[in-house]
Amino acid sequence: MSHATSLPSLPVPRDVVASLPVYSKAGGALAPLWRASSNESFLTPSPAVLAAIGSAAQHCQQYPTIDGDPLIKALSQQLGIAQDLLVTGGGSLAVLQQLLTAFAGPGKDVVFAWRSYEAYPILVRLTGALDVQVPLTANHRHDLPAMAHAVTDSTAAIILCSPNNPTGTVLGSQELEEFLASIPAHVLVVLDQAYLEFTDDAETSFQHSLTLRVKYPNLVLLRTFSKAYGLAGLRAGFLVAHPDISRHVRAVSPPFGLNAVAESASVAALADTEALAANIATVRAGRSNLQAQLAARGIDVPASGGNFLWLPVGDASAALEGACLAESVSVRCFPGEGVRVSVGSRQAEAAVLSGVDRWQRS
Repeated sequence: MSHATSLPSLPVPRDVVASLPVYSKAGGALAPLWRASSNESFLTPSPAVLAAIGSAAQHCQQYPTIDGDPLIKALSQQLGIAQDLLVTGGGSLAVLQQLLTAFAGPGKDVVFAWRSYEAYPILVRLTGALDVQVPLTANHRHDLPAMAHAVTDSTAAIILCSPNNPTGTVLGSQELEEFLASIPAHVLVVLDQAYLEFTDDAETSFQHSLTLRVKYPNLVLLRTFSKAYGLAGLRAGFLVAHPDISRHVRAVSPPFGLNAVAESASVAALADTEALAANIATVRAGRSNLQAQLAARGIDVPASGGNFLWLPVGDASAALEGACLAESVSVRCFPGEGVRVSVGSRQAEAAVLSGVDRWQRS
């Protein structure tokens, strides 16, 4: 084989790799004492979930089930839906990546609100598709008419995040249904419900979503065990979709994509409804208290349906983050836009409020 002198000295990645945005990290050179930056649960899993983790870990020399079948069966039974509607994976992010791999690609585009979950543009661009970012409204909500207007013949999918990360705003049932009615049937509408459990009417909302999925076969529901179930470190998620959609997602899913410990923990967490309800109530109470404390300090934050609050402080975002780090608590800064603060323990909340006080004094 001849070696031309003009060839690069190392393998060259695809052009798109250089254009990918970087998923942001919480600031600070040192690890803070408290973390309010990643929307993790501050509550440990229930004894039943911990027991399932311990039991599954004893067999970690073995492969997990090839497609997460035990979790699919448990979800099917609890949700009252057919198993062929479900696809599981290593977190809802991985499942979304598989969905976009199957349906997006070069020559296609994917529409989503901005600012929203910062992984969306990364996943979309990796498929070779164009990401179309539609600005939020002035009150931090999805601009659904503008998103519908952005749809073209090349649009493969629309991603809706409700509650929206990082602003916490929630799509109403009526506006969602009206939006779905306006979208062509060949365009996927992905409803990312990672934080749904923390909304005030979560069960009603999800049942309505399941009903909408039957009426609108292009609707895909995306869920995770990372937030309300407190399993962020294990990575488990799933989608609910028309069987013909889920079949194609399954076709591009890696075998053994859901590890055995995550699978067992998710099945146990799904069954422990009392622990889930208690955790949700704790987070909602903490969210209300934190919002009241911020309001008392003159900070107006949007009503949130997640386990976090959005502080739209604009150009002061970096200064607020720095003040919180000085109080040994990390928050998520989006420079020039705002700061997202996760609901946490009383100690973490006190540190955040001390950071806010420090920032306001500066």
